[in-house]
Amino acid sequence: MDVEGEGHRGFGFPYKGLQQNSIKAVLTLAYQSFGVVYGDLSTSPLYVYRSTFSQKWQLHEDDTEILGVLSFIVYTLTLVPMMKYILFVLSADDNGEGGTFALYSLLCRYAKLSMLPNQQPIDKELSTYKLDQDVLDAKGSKVKLFLEKHKNARTALLIVVLLGTSMVIGDGILTPAISVLSAVSGIEVAAPNLHEHVVDVIACLVLVGLFALQHFGTRKVGFMFAPIVLTWLFCISSIGIYNIVRWNVGVFRALSPYYMYNYISKMGAAGWASLGGILLSITGTEAMFADLGHFSRSSIKIAFTFVVYPSLVLAYMGQAAYLSKHHADIQRSFYKSIPEAVFWPVFVVATLASVVGSQAVISATFSVIRQCSALGCFPRVKVVHTSKNIYGQVYIPEINWILLILCLAITIGFRDTILIGHAYGIAVITVMFVTTCLMSLVIVVVWQKSIWLALCFLVFFGSIELLYISAALVKVPEGGWVPLVLSGMFMAIMYVWHYGTKKKYQFDVQNKVSMKWLLTLGPSLGIVRVPGIGLIYTELVTGVPAIFSHFVTNLPAFHEVLVFVCIKSVPVPYVPPQERYLIGRVGTKEYRMYRCILRYGYKDIRIDDHDFENQLILSIGEFIQTEAAQTWVPSSNEGSVDGKMAVVGTSARNGMAFTVSELEDLEQSSYGTPLSKSLSVPSLQDLSEIESPDVGRKRRVRFELPESPDVDPSIRNELMQLIEARDAGIAYILGHSYVQAKKSSSLLKKFVIDVLYSFLRRNCRGSAVALSIPHICLIEVGMIYHV
Repeated sequence: MDVEGEGHRGFGFPYKGLQQNSIKAVLTLAYQSFGVVYGDLSTSPLYVYRSTFSQKWQLHEDDTEILGVLSFIVYTLTLVPMMKYILFVLSADDNGEGGTFALYSLLCRYAKLSMLPNQQPIDKELSTYKLDQDVLDAKGSKVKLFLEKHKNARTALLIVVLLGTSMVIGDGILTPAISVLSAVSGIEVAAPNLHEHVVDVIACLVLVGLFALQHFGTRKVGFMFAPIVLTWLFCISSIGIYNIVRWNVGVFRALSPYYMYNYISKMGAAGWASLGGILLSITGTEAMFADLGHFSRSSIKIAFTFVVYPSLVLAYMGQAAYLSKHHADIQRSFYKSIPEAVFWPVFVVATLASVVGSQAVISATFSVIRQCSALGCFPRVKVVHTSKNIYGQVYIPEINWILLILCLAITIGFRDTILIGHAYGIAVITVMFVTTCLMSLVIVVVWQKSIWLALCFLVFFGSIELLYISAALVKVPEGGWVPLVLSGMFMAIMYVWHYGTKKKYQFDVQNKVSMKWLLTLGPSLGIVRVPGIGLIYTELVTGVPAIFSHFVTNLPAFHEVLVFVCIKSVPVPYVPPQERYLIGRVGTKEYRMYRCILRYGYKDIRIDDHDFENQLILSIGEFIQTEAAQTWVPSSNEGSVDGKMAVVGTSARNGMAFTVSELEDLEQSSYGTPLSKSLSVPSLQDLSEIESPDVGRKRRVRFELPESPDVDPSIRNELMQLIEARDAGIAYILGHSYVQAKKSSSLLKKFVIDVLYSFLRRNCRGSAVALSIPHICLIEVGMIYHV
């Protein structure tokens, strides 16, 4: 079993400590997946039959309706989760990552569709890029060229991706509401005289507790919740077998597709409309793909195929068997079908399982918002990495509490699982249809298969999903409008942020300054060089940003060592640390100006530690040595204007290295553990692997240059100047930008830029906070961007 081959981000299997025993690793992750991925899907039996028969039909004695609905449920579970996701979609992972943006990321790498504006040809040489250069067939090439040539097609594709993403976020709001309310409503069966608001109050308390648990992280929650889901699956499958044996063994006839045809032909329009309730049987299916980064492909497949799928089929058959003999209990079929002796234990497990069911989409929501933010489609938010071993597990505090507020509003506002189900169904099936559309493009563009295979996939699964969408849209006036409003709101936020960010970058490109022109004006401006290192943050990968010229025009002095720092995202989930830094020169050696490009994937942990300064110095020092030794060859000619750029961290040393002394920080002297160890640093990464024993501790590091008679004096001099500048201090120069629409812009553009985008910028996480820049070292340059 090749587990590490499908592992994550090029770093090996994600669950550290189990690499030596791949089967154990897969089974461990499969166990965890029950508590994170399958909670939602496994709790669907709580409300599917009630939502399907919400019109209170008079059931026929020949069980036409019951067997027809059961047949639809079984075949829907077989065709969508089993065939579409297990067999096809899970194979389209992006270096172990899943979800809507993972598919879009794959397409962006194989075709020029990228929403990220500052991409470079050298990015394609990342080990996680994994491009196959096989020639597409003629029709496949036409699809790719069409997307690349037509801007409207690329925009439409982006909107489709944002639609799917916004529906995932909508799932994160609707799933907890319907799952918890359905489970808690079982109290009404055992105690019908309770006040009507008791169920609502209990449901709200359970929801508050659920969202309060999120800060513990996916791994802890997964281990905590997995036994609950396994117990729940055992309960519903056992009760299902009991009901089949006791009430009606003949429900197995529903395995014949004839009963689907019979159901639709006899029920007509009413039967078609009821499909909106049947589709709730596959809620949570998308989580198998969206949460793939938390686990592995094999673990997801094993858990569903051998445990979840058979348990659900037995549960639905058991309910159908009970209903065939108790038509009057159709609105409370699940709890009524439970044997009285085990009612309360199953009720408790059902309530706990509904809480777990919500966990799947909450985790998926965190993952997809993090991807959106990294790819420039969502405002900056605080992302907390809850596991040191599994990189995909994150928690976003702001989003967590927003989801809670909206979820409580839905629960209190509707107070009825049938109405919430109408809304839920639209959100669920829309996400699946978006995945189907993107998968058909992946088959052609990424997998480089025949366009006919892609069309077959699109037509077969798309027709199934469109059938359910048509039925769900009928319910828009009865609650189905909720996901449309929510998705519209989140789509507006994402598209406005992407549009404003792209326009701001275009302004930077159009107004970047020629270094030759700036240095020509230097003497007349009286520019002087002051001790220290200045880090100028910019989104540009070439040229000098306008904020720098604005800075020196008003304050004609800058540091003796300047580094233009660009932190950018690339359309891969992870960038290996040894490939992260691109270093090059700006101008000649005498200028002492460098460019540092840090490349991150949309799942990477961004810079937020105190070692960044030290890593940067080591990277520049390595570049200076390798540049002189000519031990590397630039991967492209894109940096020829600014100077050659090299990927540092991979080239061989030429007999020289910094000596780094780690000293005790004065603020931490009270800990009584002084450090004075000398380290010979052979590569950039060694220093970063030394973990501080205290989270809040900031290390003081001293760089020294050992004596080496073979070193060229000019190299030694440049390295010494770098060390001296670092000892003199480091300043961070950021642009404090105000983005405004041009006076000639349309009213719509002025509203989008001046009102919506400005509002989002004011209320998102600041750049200095996101980059963990010390406030005392920060210099902000105010500038107005007219876009």
